[in-house]
Amino acid sequence: MTTLVINGSTRTVEATTLAELARELELPSRGVAIARNEEIAPRSTWDAVALRDGDRIELVTAVQGGAS
Repeated sequence: MTTLVINGSTRTVEATTLAELARELELPSRGVAIARNEEIAPRSTWDAVALRDGDRIELVTAVQGGAS
């Protein structure tokens, strides 16, 4: 188990990589960015980015909209 700070809240997860975290959190397959310790990780690297206790994770979801 790994303890992370996700969007400001402490959470314990089973994931050991960003890809596993995305699956564990059931994130959508598109429109989501993940930053680990204030660095955006390209989706192509998620399988290789290891998680460590205390990592700060920010999940950012794209929102579409327009002028009303």
